[in-house]
Amino acid sequence: MTSATSLFAPVEADLRTLADSLKQLVGNRHPILYAAAEHLFGAGGKRIRPAIVLLISRATMLEQDITPRHRRLAEITEMIHTASLVHDDVVDESEMRRGVPTVHSLFGSRIAVLAGDFLFAQSSWYLANLDNLAVVKLLSEVIMDLATGEIQQGLNSFDATISIEAYLQKSYYKTASLIANSAKAAGLISEVSEETAEHLYAFGRYFGLAYQIVDDILDFTSSSDTLGKPAFSDLKSGNLTAPVLFAMEEKSYLKVLISREFRQEGDFQQAMSLIQDSQGIQRARELATNHVKVAVDHLSVLPPSESRQALIDMSEYVLNRLY
Repeated sequence: MTSATSLFAPVEADLRTLADSLKQLVGNRHPILYAAAEHLFGAGGKRIRPAIVLLISRATMLEQDITPRHRRLAEITEMIHTASLVHDDVVDESEMRRGVPTVHSLFGSRIAVLAGDFLFAQSSWYLANLDNLAVVKLLSEVIMDLATGEIQQGLNSFDATISIEAYLQKSYYKTASLIANSAKAAGLISEVSEETAEHLYAFGRYFGLAYQIVDDILDFTSSSDTLGKPAFSDLKSGNLTAPVLFAMEEKSYLKVLISREFRQEGDFQQAMSLIQDSQGIQRARELATNHVKVAVDHLSVLPPSESRQALIDMSEYVLNRLY
């Protein structure tokens, strides 16, 4: 299967520069922050979010090179994403992320929370220095959305009445908002039309939702080694995702097991059997496929280029992760 990073050819050099720049931007204040930055930005992340920003930047600047503002936006995007991961890992008490120990398991929860806060604060500072109010508004909204999504997930834990619409809204806050708003921001820095900027936002929204749905499917279909974190962790923690929600429509007893939070012996194993015996995973695949198709349709607003093709290929790669 094609790897995500092999799809980034048009911006490969840009991404190498970004990784080095991030370590310096984040880590130049304190040895602990530098150690955390080295760990975070060298942890084998796919760099999908900054890659999308850079590819859109290049796809909308065909006659000239991208600007330092485009590059800084890509760095800000990865900072915000990483800050949210650091905080998520503390909340979820996760020991592993991308197959390596999390920041809080290495440095303690106190340092991890402060490191996440620092990343959010520093990204906001660099954002303000772009001197583009529209872009500041877009990315500031993302930081609010990330917190909203995490709170919603906590409040809806083991809630067997949650709808697929509520799940998609939470997924937008937690995953798609950053991709959608940074995609639009890249277009605004390139001074595209308002109509094109909205298409870029829609591309990011549908891409981000598809990416999250696929992640949620993989929690049921992949091993812990492949995931880089324990399998079935969402269901165990009461985070009900698309495969579970679709399965509940077929298997009503699944709601009983979830509502009592798998307290009785054999509950979790029975829930897994019901999910595997349902159309839940297949219906979630279809939902992800539809979102990818809509995302790609929105890219038709861009003129043909190597960067636009890379964005299309990335969208299809999202689905290929399932096979």
